[in-house]
Amino acid sequence: MFSHETKLRTRYGETDQMGYVYYGNYAEYFEVARVEMLRSLGMSYSAMEAAGVMMPVLELNCKYIKPVYYDELITIKTSIKVLPAARIFFEYEIFNQKEELVHLGKTTLVFVDMITKRPTHPPEKFMEKLAHFF
Repeated sequence: MFSHETKLRTRYGETDQMGYVYYGNYAEYFEVARVEMLRSLGMSYSAMEAAGVMMPVLELNCKYIKPVYYDELITIKTSIKVLPAARIFFEYEIFNQKEELVHLGKTTLVFVDMITKRPTHPPEKFMEKLAHFF
């Protein structure tokens, strides 16, 4: 299993009239966390795309436990629990600044060959970096 933590501060424009972070912004938080997780491995989306592989989101699941408010410093714990094949499964736990679990999420992405537009295997370099965690 591979896990990574990303911290970010919620911005005013991400909140709704009730002062809560708007529900649609959680998908963006997941993306930030995925990008930072890849960066921690020495990889990036742009490097994967340069290698001819893109990673569109196939599924998104969210469970809202407690609201997140404007200007809170949140921690997003992102985990890969299963070694990827054509699909990669990310799990997210979001904690508020009191370290309370406030949100659970999952995304499924698929590795797609940019030329054929068909599912493909993950880039070898990516798999080499993940291998020692599994």
